[in-house]
Amino acid sequence: QVQLVESGGGLVQTGGSLRLSCAASGRTFSNYVMGWFRQAPGKEREFVGAISRSGGSTYYTDSVKGRFTISRDNAKNTVYLQMNSLKPEDTGVYYCAADRRIGGGIGTGAQQYDYWGQGTQVTVSS
Repeated sequence: QVQLVESGGGLVQTGGSLRLSCAASGRTFSNYVMGWFRQAPGKEREFVGAISRSGGSTYYTDSVKGRFTISRDNAKNTVYLQMNSLKPEDTGVYYCAADRRIGGGIGTGAQQYDYWGQGTQVTVSS
């Protein structure tokens, strides 16, 4: 089992940047595909992006491509979400998640992820 703790959220103006971090417990962090999701008030949780076990592959939802970058440091058991050119519609609670499936590619569905952090609030003011 792995425990995930997000940090780095906050209030930022439109066009600003934030970097979220997600620290994982345990010694098998490199075995997990790591994903980022977000949930705006009154909306369903949506996929933002994910990164492969080695960090060699990433996948993003269209609305954040070119603005967000996911990276990971397996030695530090940490995954990052660098968010640039933020927009008000990026506002929400951001969650990191771990997919423990053996093999397979990057999943975009929340149901594919087994472990979740508590979330960190990101608010982008207009």
